Amino acid sequence: MNYIGVNGVPTPAAEAVISVMDHGFMYGIGLFETFRTYGGRPFLLERHLGRLRAGCEALGIRLDLVSGASGAGCIRRQIAELLELNGLTEGYIRVTVTAGEGPLGLPSGDYGEPAAIIYVKPLPEPPASLYSAGKPLWRLGTRRNTPEGEVRFKSLHYMNNVLAKRELTRLEREAGASAFAPHNAAPGEGLLLTAEGWLAEGIVSNLFFVQNGKLYTPDIGTGILPGITRAVVLELTVEGGLEREEGFYAWDRLLEADEVFVTNSIQEIVPVTELVSPGIPAVKVGNGRIGPVTQSLLDKYRQKARNFT
Repeated sequence: MNYIGVNGVPTPAAEAVISVMDHGFMYGIGLFETFRTYGGRPFLLERHLGRLRAGCEALGIRLDLVSGASGAGCIRRQIAELLELNGLTEGYIRVTVTAGEGPLGLPSGDYGEPAAIIYVKPLPEPPASLYSAGKPLWRLGTRRNTPEGEVRFKSLHYMNNVLAKRELTRLEREAGASAFAPHNAAPGEGLLLTAEGWLAEGIVSNLFFVQNGKLYTPDIGTGILPGITRAVVLELTVEGGLEREEGFYAWDRLLEADEVFVTNSIQEIVPVTELVSPGIPAVKVGNGRIGPVTQSLLDKYRQKARNFT
């Protein structure tokens, strides 16, 4: 990553800085969105900016950059410039908004001078086997914390996810030499449950499962992030006439599922083919390969992305 966009200015990475008085640094008051490009163009940008805008409004961050068509156009131009400066044709994009400078102490008013930062990096190229053989999903002991407000923000306060990632790394390392280790070689995803024990979401993904031809996903009321790719998948089920339900489910429901998959904006739709609880053998999902419903949704999602470009 040679250049980073700082308040609209492409800046050498070594020179990109924010103030130590920025409340994003001091109190975690800030938001971010991650997404990818297809054909060099950011996919579903307006939706990501819409979620970012809603979060900014809730936090009192006044940032015109994320508002309306002009804001989206400005972001597109900055991304295109940064891709070129970094020598990339496709990219993994992160747009971050921090509250901006403020005094030491919790604020009561709005933030009038936030900072906007755009990062681009090479887009990871997962092996094709990820979308056929899938990955394991580990049940974590780390519980999903409750949202900051009525709906979870994609905020800079990311410690719950970091702790979950550390737990997943430890579990995978400990299982590496264990007879209980899953046979799947793909890096796993960790699943957080709510304090009440309901299925919530992955560390960096939303969760879906299929049982008897019906699609299920945890309700937003569990405190999960309302994912952009999650929303697109739910729209695709309407278009395809697939019955679906959002609700509160226990881990045992996953063990009975015919198919399980996770979604995010970078990896799209990834099948889960093993369910792992620490200390007991992994449970294979279906026949250990991507299932027909997951395959259909992945094909439709990618068709939507291709049509977009």
